Amino acid sequence: MSATTEAAAPFAFTAENLALAKKHIAKYPEGRQASAVLPLLDLAQRQNDNYLSQEAIRHVASMLDMPFIRVWEVATFYTMFNLVPVGKHFLQLCRTTPCWLRGSDALEKVIRDKLGIRSGETTADGQFSLLEVECLGGCVNAPVVQINDDYYEDLTPESFEAVLDALARGEKPPHGPQVKRLNSAPEGDRTTLLEEAGEG
Repeated sequence: MSATTEAAAPFAFTAENLALAKKHIAKYPEGRQASAVLPLLDLAQRQNDNYLSQEAIRHVASMLDMPFIRVWEVATFYTMFNLVPVGKHFLQLCRTTPCWLRGSDALEKVIRDKLGIRSGETTADGQFSLLEVECLGGCVNAPVVQINDDYYEDLTPESFEAVLDALARGEKPPHGPQVKRLNSAPEGDRTTLLEEAGEG
């Protein structure tokens, strides 16, 4: 994922995405179209294999009648935007304290051993990229890895390896907790309180 000199590949929204972009723009009053910059950048990134080329940013700037530099400032401020190409499966490994205490180091080792990449790198086949990030907000389900738009939670080295294997086979493994729990409910069979408030 290291920055390289980018060939100026042309970019334009597909007909479907252009219709979506116009819907986003229409949400804002006349003269306030720049407020649609975030959803349009997100739309452009999704269309462009999960990264924002300079041409995609220029296209958004043109649609919103904004100077390129203003849109560039937005794109470089938010970490959700990728300014260099990433793999088909973009892994974001949370390294904040709850995930670290619950085993994110072991997950990083799985990535190193299985995929041969470190943070900021992409596998030679272009399938996987890794970025270490701070707090994905799923602390109760630590450790957590975000893969594209999906959260994989309560991971162990074994369950994480199984997720990576499924992705490598072209499958989409179920996201969410990888243990027996519903969302962020306590692990185990008891999921509700059995006493009335004030008792015990």
